[in-house]
Amino acid sequence: MDQSVDRPERPEPVAVPPRLAAHPSVRAVLARRATREAPPRVIDADWLREIALRAGADDVAAVPLDRPELTDERPFVERALPGTRSLVCLVVRMNRDNVRSSERSVANQEFHHSGEIINAAARRIVRELQDAGHRAVNPSATFPMEMDRYPGRIWVVAHKTVAVAAGLGAIGIHRNVIHPRFGNFILLATLLVDADVSEYGEPIDYNPCLECKLCVAACPVGAISKDGDFDFFSCFTHNYREFMGGFTDWAETVADSTDGADFRARVSDGENASMWQSLSFRANYKAAYCMAVCPAGEDVLEPYLADRREFMDRVLRPLQDKVETLYVLPGSPAGDHARRRFPHKEVRHVGDAGRSRRTPATTPPDGSEGRSGSHP
Repeated sequence: MDQSVDRPERPEPVAVPPRLAAHPSVRAVLARRATREAPPRVIDADWLREIALRAGADDVAAVPLDRPELTDERPFVERALPGTRSLVCLVVRMNRDNVRSSERSVANQEFHHSGEIINAAARRIVRELQDAGHRAVNPSATFPMEMDRYPGRIWVVAHKTVAVAAGLGAIGIHRNVIHPRFGNFILLATLLVDADVSEYGEPIDYNPCLECKLCVAACPVGAISKDGDFDFFSCFTHNYREFMGGFTDWAETVADSTDGADFRARVSDGENASMWQSLSFRANYKAAYCMAVCPAGEDVLEPYLADRREFMDRVLRPLQDKVETLYVLPGSPAGDHARRRFPHKEVRHVGDAGRSRRTPATTPPDGSEGRSGSHP
């Protein structure tokens, strides 16, 4: 499909110094310049959708960077790609029953493989845009990596914020994006592009969330309350135990132990093995049960509507009944919730995984340890 939309007049070429003009590569470029069309000012939305689906995405929509709801994103986006005009949101579906399995290795394999798919798709689309004459970048879709800014904002662009602005879903009570068709069984990526797109998405006029509160019932640490409040640190401490913050706490436990026997008394063999697996393979989520039990989305909803009790017995109960270790901060509401609602699950007190432990004397001179932020 031809993506030519509103092609600009070619600017007059700037004279090349004679010594540079004699270089073979320069001569080749100058020879092509006369016949090559200028890149279009506006990217055709149908062409963009075609290449996105061909690259492996399941849905795509664009949104202009100057939308009011993206104000907080602009300085970070423009630092990553100066001159960005549009953000392109990509959606990749996950296989639902993998995410729902009480054997969390199955769910984590699905998260990781879907992450590979969406990162690869984003890169392929950026290559197509580049070959069409546009500047574009694809920040990490699956894990924030700007660790020089930790514990502040360690991501380039907030994928959830962009997805909602582009009309690819709305935030449910569990704080995940729910796609109108695919539900919350999706991963998101965002492309930064230096051109306008011929058609932009608009936020949807309803929320696919059913407010069924199954996510409330499933969360083992009570991070989601019935009235819609969300306890970020309870979620972060348990679900992301094997990620950066949990690893830091584990490493400090190693450092604080007097010898091997003391360390083994503090950390179980299973936890050590799990941390080793995360470091040598990939970090695993401990729960994500809120995603697993969510019945929202047109392609997901039918079994829940057909028999809600059977749906809960098949999807919710195995996660509630699972014998596992729950990681909580001492004295936190998460610990009280876990002991009250799930007495068969072990409650383990751990250090504060979400905040820096540096003292003011050791804070980097740029003040980066003091920046605030939350995951996108």
